[in-house]
Order: sequence, then structure tokens, then C-alpha cells
Amino acid sequence: MTGVKLYLGDCLEAMKGMPDKSVDAVITDPPYGHNNNNNGDLISRWEAALGRGDYVPERDNRPIENDGKEANEIFEKFVEEASRILKPGGNCCCCCGGGGGPDPMFARWSLIMDRHLNFKQMIVWDKGPMGMGWHYRRSYETILVATKPGARPKWYDDTHKIENIIRPGYRGIQKIIPRKDQHPTEKPVELFKHFIELHTLPGDIVLDPFMGSGTTGVACVQTGRNFIGIEISEEYFRIAEKRIAEAQMQPRLI
Repeated sequence: MTGVKLYLGDCLEAMKGMPDKSVDAVITDPPYGHNNNNNGDLISRWEAALGRGDYVPERDNRPIENDGKEANEIFEKFVEEASRILKPGGNCCCCCGGGGGPDPMFARWSLIMDRHLNFKQMIVWDKGPMGMGWHYRRSYETILVATKPGARPKWYDDTHKIENIIRPGYRGIQKIIPRKDQHPTEKPVELFKHFIELHTLPGDIVLDPFMGSGTTGVACVQTGRNFIGIEISEEYFRIAEKRIAEAQMQPRLI
């Protein structure tokens, strides 16, 4: 059985206690700094907006920790710590938003990653029509990949057919429209398995400092990787504990 270590608390504090060059990959989905799912925005009341239910602020407003202006500062500190604890050649795969605005998030975060690691590629996850928003409605997100210098980047595909676009349905990857009992930005397990299998081998150690409800941990268990997860919200930490424990009880999928 693969090893799993879960920590409830601030990821920056937890990462400071981790040894240098101790993890093979960092695969994570940090807060984007959009302050979404709060105060009646469209994300918190999407069901009511589409006529599929009602909107109750006390129930449907589920703000994400550190999802305001502080997210950019936290992101840079996180990348700095990730560069220290990654093994040479290890990769940091980080979910990110798409375009828009005078200071596009994917461009800003790419530059931050390149200050501490070697920025490798921006992958576009085409989530299929149609996304939320106005005018040009958001139907994609990005995943930014950077490598710890000092060794050849870890890459375990031999098909030579991996694109920098993940098209709808590829490897069973489908966007999630979260229910009220799910994390509001939950990602599909198959999305994280894609990057885990490209950049690590069974038995390697994968860290997710913004674990949320544990999707990366489930993907690691299913693919035979060791997992370290950190989450600041006790509510989602408990969900992650349960999901990962259930995954450990299931037979391996590979």
C-alpha cells in the first residue's frame, strides 16, 4: 500500500519543515485570488441562475481560504518552498486560470515560477462548452509546468504524442460542476493522474500543498504513488481524509 501523510494547517508553515530535495513532484490547485463563491457571486448561485434550484447565502456561499488579494503573495512563497523541496528534475504542475484582465494570471504566475524553477510549458485544459462568465465565456483553464534545475526533467511518456492541449474527454477527463457538498473548485481525478503518470513513477512522492478535498491524493493512491497533502480548511481536510481512505480500500487501477 502506498504511503499517505496528511497535514491540517498552513502549507507554507508545513513546507518549511520538509527536507530539501525530498519530493519527486508537486501537483496542486492553489487559490486563484478571484474571491469566488462568496457574497452571492455567479459561482455560488449558479444553480439558481440556471433555474435548477434556489440560492441560500448561508448554505451556498462557500468561500475558499486565501482566495483574495493575498493569493499572489502566497503563490510566490509556495513556489519558493517548492523549488527547495523538489528533487532536481522534479516538476511542479500547477492549475491556473485562463486569460483576461490587464494582468493575466497565467502570465503572472508563469513568471513567478520561472524565477524559482525552469518554466517548461503552459497546458490548456479545454473543458468543453460552455463556461461561466460574460462575453467570452470561460471554457478552459491552464496547468503551468516548471522543472527544478540540476537534472534532466522527469518525463515518462514514450509515445511522443502528448499535446499541450487536453481536449474534452481525453483519458476520461471531464470538468466537474460541483454539488453543494463538494469543494467549489474540485478537479477530476483523471486530470491529476495525467500529470502524475507523465512526471513520476510508482513509489515516487507527490506533494499537494493546497489539497482541498483530496483529489491529488486519490489519484496518487490509484497509481501507486506516495502522497503528502496539506489543507488549511478543516472541512475539506476531513473530506480529503475520507476520500483517500476509501481509495486505499479499493484495488489498484494499474
